[in-house]
Amino acid sequence: MSNLSKRSTVYFEPQIHQALKMRAASTNVSVSELIDEAVRLLMKEDQEDLNAVSSRVAEEEISYEALLNDLKKHGKI
Repeated sequence: MSNLSKRSTVYFEPQIHQALKMRAASTNVSVSELIDEAVRLLMKEDQEDLNAVSSRVAEEEISYEALLNDLKKHGKI
């Protein structure tokens, strides 16, 4: 954890905090390391979502109403 350079105060519901402490103890890492990894995974997911949106930017848009009409037309609803 020595490569971490910023501190933050984070508030959790008591049950969540207890679960974090138990997970940290059972995996031999600190609560801070668990939170850091969780945030990194969240940001990785965000980046993947942004990449997916970017790759679909040229696709034709369709309204919700048009989608429902198309589904009905093809017997899906």
